[in-house]
Formats: sequence, C-alpha cells, structure tokens
Amino acid sequence: MKLLGQASTPHEHLLEQAVVRVPGWEGRPAAYAPVSGGISNTNWRVRVEGMPSEYFIKIPGVGTDMFIDRRTAHDASLKAAATGYGAPVVAFIEALGVEVFEFMEGWQASSNRDFLDRDIRTNALRALRAFNEQPQLVQTKTVFDMIDEHNRQVAELGASTPPDHQWLMLQYGRARCALDASGLDLVPCMNDSLAGNFMLNEARQIRLVDFEYASNNDRHYELALWFGEMFFSEAIELEMIEEYFGQVSQKDLARVQVHKALADLKWSTWAMVQQAVSALDFDFYKYGFWKHMRARSVLRHSLWETWLRQV
Repeated sequence: MKLLGQASTPHEHLLEQAVVRVPGWEGRPAAYAPVSGGISNTNWRVRVEGMPSEYFIKIPGVGTDMFIDRRTAHDASLKAAATGYGAPVVAFIEALGVEVFEFMEGWQASSNRDFLDRDIRTNALRALRAFNEQPQLVQTKTVFDMIDEHNRQVAELGASTPPDHQWLMLQYGRARCALDASGLDLVPCMNDSLAGNFMLNEARQIRLVDFEYASNNDRHYELALWFGEMFFSEAIELEMIEEYFGQVSQKDLARVQVHKALADLKWSTWAMVQQAVSALDFDFYKYGFWKHMRARSVLRHSLWETWLRQV
C-alpha cells in the first residue's frame, strides 16, 4: 500500500483529496492501494489508522459527469443499503462526487458463470426486486432520456455512429411511442446490472454495488438489461420473470424484449461517447459495435412488431 502523502499520479492525488475530507479521518495516517475492476472510474482500498475497518473509494473517471448524477447515485446507495442487499455507506464527499463504503471483506465480484447456479441468480433477482421496491430516487431518468442524452453528446463530440443509425433511431422512436402509450412502471433501477456489480460470498448471498447509473426507470428495463448481461437462456428468463412478477404474462414478456433492444442501443451509444472522451485503456469502440449488433438482432426479430403491439 502507498502511504497518504505519496501520491504520484493524477488518480492518486484525487484519492488523497477525498481521503483527507472524510469526516473523522482528519489528521489520521492512511494508506491505499488500487482495486481492479470498472471501466469508467478508478477504485481504491483504503486503510485509516484507528478506524474499525478498511474502506472502498471510487474516484470518478474523466468525462463521467456527462452520464452520472452523483447525488442520485448516493441516494441509490443508501436505499440499497437499507434493503440489506447493499454495501454499508460511510460518507459522501459531494464536492468531489466521491462515496466511501466499508470494504466488503469476504465478498467478491460475481461472474456470468456464477449465474448458472439457480440459487445465486434467484438471490440476485430478489436483491434487484428489493431495490426496485424502495421509495423513488431523487432523479427520474428513463432509458429514453438516456438515449436522447447520448445522441446529443455524440453530435456535440462528432463521435462515430453506425451506417444504419437512422434506421436504429426509427425503431427506437417506434418503441418509445408504444411504451409511452402503455405507460411506464417507474421504480428505482440500477440500470447497470452486469455480473461484476453483484458481489458474492461463500454462502452465495448477494450484495448490489455500483449505483452510478441509477435512476427511476421502468422495471422491465432493469430485467431486460440484466438478462442481456447474463446471457440467460429463454427458459431461465421465463423462470426469472415468474419469480419477479409471480406469473408470466405476454405483456411482461413483450416489455422485456423491447427493453432489451433499448438497453443495447443505450449502451452502444454510451460507448461511442466514451470512445471520444475516456482516458481509460478499454476498447469502447468494439464494445459499442457488439452492442449495436445485438440490438439489431432484437429489432429484426420476426416477433418485433408483435412485441410492439403487446407492450
């Protein structure tokens, strides 16, 4: 671990600025080390002399303020912690957009392979549903708001778009009209349910982490994004929908399918923006290209028109 005061990189300097501002840590010797994971920020493990545990701090990446409302993320972290499925929150340095959590000793980020275990994915679904059932967050930001925001950013940055961008946006508009007519079921959503944001311990319990993209959004988007990130089979998706809603209806099935396309459009466009602004060593272009391809697989599905009618 590096001692407080020995920062030599921009990220380390930002971390030290946060550490010295945490209430109760003033004047205490501290040490820190990087934690792997994440493609938008840098993560750190921090030890503070005289404190009862170690801590986890995430330093916002360059350009992330284009996507992330840190006040909403903190609200979501608190609500997740209240369910028992979130990490204990220690502090929020609002001026820096930095949250401080207890380090989750004995927990590790899950992988897609873990979700082949029915108990693990069922526990994860219950954690998601518990968070979805919390009181609404301080910000409502639907998938439509997200896609529109990213499209504006792409235009402002002159970022790349696929050759069939106009057709993709036409289908996006049709999906939006269908869901607006039906009405959105707005609840607190993580909006970022990749495997690494589900922490797992030896007892196969689940904790949810990373609420940077959280907002009030349609609960079917939460499921659709999670299904897509997990690469669940159709049989498992039906099992999870029944577990979540208590039954499987054509309307819920259709809403999940339509939101799958919207989720991939959102993250593919996000990737094009990140490609233009991020300083992290990650192939955002490849990631976005793949997300666009998967969105097309839904938009060109033989049941696409049926799903639009059923939502």
